[in-house]
Amino acid sequence: MGTVTLGVSIAVPEPYGSFLQERRAGFGDPAAHGIPTHVTLLPPTEVDVAALPAVEDHLARVAAEGRPFPMRLEGTGTFRPLSPVVFVRIVEGAEECAVLQERIRAESGPCARELQFPYHPHVTVAHGIDEEAMDRAFAELKEYEAAWTITGFALYEQGADGVWRLDREYPFGADEQPGGVPPVVPRQVDLSRPAAPSR
Repeated sequence: MGTVTLGVSIAVPEPYGSFLQERRAGFGDPAAHGIPTHVTLLPPTEVDVAALPAVEDHLARVAAEGRPFPMRLEGTGTFRPLSPVVFVRIVEGAEECAVLQERIRAESGPCARELQFPYHPHVTVAHGIDEEAMDRAFAELKEYEAAWTITGFALYEQGADGVWRLDREYPFGADEQPGGVPPVVPRQVDLSRPAAPSR
């Protein structure tokens, strides 16, 4: 039946998502319009088509155990020289993202996989473009701020044209509960280490 390339992410909502996508395009990143503005939870992963129902069931279970949490973006960062990426920093909500991505990649589940680099949640605004444009992205968005409440995540599929398209949304199942940290606390995740996650 073949394979598909999937990714799981938290969408950056409007008006922030379109603004950052347009800025990414304006810096000369050719991938900008094919990648919705997001925070990665599962990087591009090839799976068998036959495994899709199991993947969807697994994501639904992870979402059912989660509950909303605040996210705040502020300023810019970069993975250079390790990787040619400039991003907007997550200053609130990073720990919760780390919890979610660990659950999604659980060894016992259908999305189990190792990461090439330590997990470091962020919002990419430039990737693989010339150094001058990367510097401009870093400088022009250094005062950028945005905040909202995360209420779920989504599954995306990459088409043959390279464009990522929404497949299904997974709202958290505990909206009525106070607080914002998913119930299970994972091992300590070092978010200070540099990384080069997916685009």
